[in-house]
Amino acid sequence: MDKRTILAIVLSMMVIIIYQVFFLKPPPKQPPPQGKVQEAVKEATPPATAVQTPVKASAPAGAVKVQTPAAVQTVAPEREVVVETPLYRAVFTTRGGALKSLVLKHYRKTLAENSDPVEMVDIPAGMPHPLQVSFPASSVDVPPGLPFETKTRALNLAADADKAALTFTGVVPGVMEIEKVFTFHPSQYVFELEVRLRNLSETPLNQNLSLNWFHFADPKAETDSYANEGPVVHLNKDMERFQAKKVETEKVLGPGVLWGGYENKYFIVAMIPQNPSLTTTVLAKDQANLVSVGLRGAKSIIPPAQTGTFSYSLFIGPKDYTILKAQGLKLEEAIDFGSWLKWLAIPLLVALKFLYGYVHNYGLAIIILTIIIKIIFWPLGNKSYESMKEMQKIQPKIQELREKYKNDRQRLSQETMALYRAHKVNPMGGCLPMLIQIPVFFGLYKTLLYAIELRHSPFIWWIRDLSDKDPYYITPIVMGGTMWLQQKMTPTGGDPMQQKVMLWMPVIFTFLFLNFPSGLVIYWLFNNIISIGQQYYINKRYN
Repeated sequence: MDKRTILAIVLSMMVIIIYQVFFLKPPPKQPPPQGKVQEAVKEATPPATAVQTPVKASAPAGAVKVQTPAAVQTVAPEREVVVETPLYRAVFTTRGGALKSLVLKHYRKTLAENSDPVEMVDIPAGMPHPLQVSFPASSVDVPPGLPFETKTRALNLAADADKAALTFTGVVPGVMEIEKVFTFHPSQYVFELEVRLRNLSETPLNQNLSLNWFHFADPKAETDSYANEGPVVHLNKDMERFQAKKVETEKVLGPGVLWGGYENKYFIVAMIPQNPSLTTTVLAKDQANLVSVGLRGAKSIIPPAQTGTFSYSLFIGPKDYTILKAQGLKLEEAIDFGSWLKWLAIPLLVALKFLYGYVHNYGLAIIILTIIIKIIFWPLGNKSYESMKEMQKIQPKIQELREKYKNDRQRLSQETMALYRAHKVNPMGGCLPMLIQIPVFFGLYKTLLYAIELRHSPFIWWIRDLSDKDPYYITPIVMGGTMWLQQKMTPTGGDPMQQKVMLWMPVIFTFLFLNFPSGLVIYWLFNNIISIGQQYYINKRYN
């Protein structure tokens, strides 16, 4: 492969990357629709006053409609229950028996030492809280935001403590008793929820329960162009992702939902049903930009004086591959390593974590991994440089052939191949090793971009976060300098214009790498430094 082919490949990659990073814009936002979307969110909206009026729900065909009282009087003011574990601090409310706050103790919002911990619940005042239950298309009207009671004042779980339960009980007089039992584990980000519905009426209840997660999609908030923030669903072995700002109409997914929830780049909420094959997920957003993710199971008939039980698991925590993988529910697929590159990204992440266990610095781990990768590809690199040297030697003869057979392309091709055979030169030898290394580069790119291990992980001095760009652009500029030096040392063809274009490549790469994660820039920088040493060795050997 000659320089023009290499140049075409590299420039094509650059055009694609530049277009995606700097020019690809999301479609214009349309005004949210009325009707069904608003109603879907209102199913679990908390009451504005102490008296609640039940919403009329349409009964399934053939079901007996049970009328609830015209109003349900709140028996007690709203009360909060705090659950403390070594990993998080959760605040539940008796209004709906829902989750009001959950902060992760080991993760901060920013690098600042006084930064608040990461909050997983983002709901402005007056909006419904996550983990409320609603009853769409059921035979009983249950007031939204039904008041619950609990005997528990607080839970404090030490690291060596046993699991503990928090029970909320709400009653629709003469119709149904709802019991929500949360079970917590001291050293896990997973907790369980069991919803028990007891039929207090004299007729069967045809119930369809929905467990709901709500998140406020602030239209003014800055978005990360490298990651999705919004609903996420694992449906029939595939991942379905939706940007919060683009959820405009009610959307039903399933059945076959293994889990569904809400994600951002580094953290996730996942609601996990007991029966995925019978579970659907309903997405909606109202005019107040409140995104709703509802997990709905199959309809269940509850005879009089009997109890129906609905079980869920809930993961609220970091997108740590090891932690997610341990759940055995394919939660690790929420990390956006890509469907094709994950087979490289995951081993590279495992290798990085292994090296970190010895050096306790992910920057050093990246450098060591770079050296290991370079050692693996060292023989290919030598062959590539040697092939380019040989190609450089026969360039005058190739130019003579081009002049001699400029009007006979077939003869030119035959004579050129004969020249390659005579000098035992493979025209593909110069670029094939480079093409083999490209998947490794992009695999490591995905690893360093989405691995939470690098979030807020320092390297040296001014680089305090390997997942973010270099704040002073020092490493990208130095990387560009090493790339320029490597270009000067690399054998080139005889076309002067081609040589000038190739010398512009360091400038293009420097520009692209300015906003890349500093961990990735460090990898490319040290890869260049080692390549320069290898090129110096080859040049000296040939000279």
